[in-house]
Amino acid sequence: MDLHLRLARWVRAHPGTVDACLALGLLVLLILQLTARGVAGDPLLIPVTFALVAPLAWRRSRLLLSAGIVAGVSVLQLLAGIDPVPAQIVILITVYTLAAYAPRWASLGGLGFALLGAAAGLVRYGEILGLGGGGSLTLFGVGGGGSLFLISLILFESLVLLAWTMGDLARSRRRAYQALEDRTRRLEVERQQERDLAAADERSHIAREMHDIVAHSLSVIITQADGARYASAQQPELAAQTLGTIADTGRGSLREMRRLLGVLRGDESASTRPLPTLEDIDSLVRSVRRADIRVSCRRIDTPRRPLPLGAELTAYRVVQEALTNVLKHAGPQTTAEVTLSYGPRGLSITVDDDGRGAAADPATAGAGLGITGMSERVRLYDGTVSAAPRSGGGFRVEAFLPYTEA
Repeated sequence: MDLHLRLARWVRAHPGTVDACLALGLLVLLILQLTARGVAGDPLLIPVTFALVAPLAWRRSRLLLSAGIVAGVSVLQLLAGIDPVPAQIVILITVYTLAAYAPRWASLGGLGFALLGAAAGLVRYGEILGLGGGGSLTLFGVGGGGSLFLISLILFESLVLLAWTMGDLARSRRRAYQALEDRTRRLEVERQQERDLAAADERSHIAREMHDIVAHSLSVIITQADGARYASAQQPELAAQTLGTIADTGRGSLREMRRLLGVLRGDESASTRPLPTLEDIDSLVRSVRRADIRVSCRRIDTPRRPLPLGAELTAYRVVQEALTNVLKHAGPQTTAEVTLSYGPRGLSITVDDDGRGAAADPATAGAGLGITGMSERVRLYDGTVSAAPRSGGGFRVEAFLPYTEA
């Protein structure tokens, strides 16, 4: 099957080579056949054969020129009384090519010319073909010759119509294939644009939320610095403790700023509402339960060291997005479980549900955009995210956030 597909792709990619091989192979075959029969009686048969077959080499690259040469040679052959040759089969190939690749006017014109030529050829060569003398007369005769001529005329005209019909079907199939390719390319471009827009929108949210964290940290630093300045004269030990707090807060803010370099943008206003943390996941779970989704949340172990505020926000958003997808796609009477597991390296988040999942929902053309947003957030903290259907049914979202920056 793979060989067949590769061969088909090669044929579509090299039409000129295919046509040249067709012309060369057919020419050699017909000339050998004429040579075996002997052409001493009419030495023009080989030149006529060559003139009819050679244009096949450019039947698609210079279609009208090729068809014109074949038609011209056929007309001259008819007028000069040169006997028919097996190469007349090229006429059917030309009719097919015109129907498949030429403009509509050339396709219909070639069909009409070939039908007329077939009838004229039968009249001209009826006696040679064994249809009786004067084909135009025997057509209206009462004897067997008239019936034979009529049957031959119907047969030849049917062959021409069949060649044209097959070419027209090939044109329709090719155009349908091209339309599918164009649609596939457009859909791919649109999906890429949607992913880019989703990433840009997520970066905007991250920038605003991280702005809150950094602004809060700077406010703490300023307040502690003012307190340390006033306390330095009266309580030096308190001033030293305050300076330590300032140093820790500054280091945390510097880490957040480093992660922010790739996503920060100008923003006219910053939100002043408190940012959600891991402690707010319980209230999030309670709100989801009100939508007829049975959700439980369990925590395993305790953190070895505190996560940055931005990482806690990211963990909350991952759970929020996963539960939102459960509400959208899992269906009614679904059970979901949120697991927060603290390990030696960081926090592992798992959200499982037993619903039908986004993959089974036909209305989820943009189902991957939420996963894209989660990945954008988690990558800021050197974490990982995966989302896929479970083998036993349902859907699973897994994320990992390390304690410290790698």
